[in-house]
Amino acid sequence: MAIDADYEDAITDLLKLSFYLRQDGVESALENSHCGGHLWIFLAEPLPARDCRIYVCGLALRLGILVKGCKQREGIEVFPKHDALKPGRYGNAIRGPLGIHRGATQRFWFDGADEDLENQMCYLNSLPKMTGDQLARLIAGKAIPPQLLSSEPKAESVIWEPRGWSEFRILEHISTKLRAVGHNNVTRCPSCAVEGHDRSGDNLSISIEDPRKYICWAGCTSDMIRSALGCPRAIPHHQQNKEA
Repeated sequence: MAIDADYEDAITDLLKLSFYLRQDGVESALENSHCGGHLWIFLAEPLPARDCRIYVCGLALRLGILVKGCKQREGIEVFPKHDALKPGRYGNAIRGPLGIHRGATQRFWFDGADEDLENQMCYLNSLPKMTGDQLARLIAGKAIPPQLLSSEPKAESVIWEPRGWSEFRILEHISTKLRAVGHNNVTRCPSCAVEGHDRSGDNLSISIEDPRKYICWAGCTSDMIRSALGCPRAIPHHQQNKEA
């Protein structure tokens, strides 16, 4: 399980989480990153992703740490993000422990050991792993926090423009680099960018099969995205007359 934080003072929040995880008997490892850090919790066995998020997100919110998702644009992200995947589909990607960051082209080290692979691996192998029984005790009687229930909304279909106007094609207006993740292209959300968010550049997801379908996972609406691109949705004439 990985907790990703890439905003201002992110390391402070990750250290706070690490301290309170330890109070629950859960050991974690802090790995630095390009714009913040990753806090890893290693498991003794495969465990349901939803149960892991119930625990970590609930703890974070109790500590006053923001959780990214729904309409919250900044905060920690907890991986895995999906409860289940359909055949042939992929979940959200995160750089693996001790992997080389593609943007920074360097390896980032864990704080608990000297900066060489042998010592780092010895440190990670020495960490106690969370068990299923332990997780079950920690989440007994708990559920996903209500404010995060919509953190995985269904992809939004772009509404066709009123008759007489050309169809909006989002790919014609995106200038940032796209990268394929499963059946979607992901890139920085223009609306988030206006607010100085989405530093990881993956909030906007656009269907490869049908580019009319797109969504911002931080909660920006299609109208917000189109306005940020300088292509606001046209108001039908009958509505213009009514407003006038």
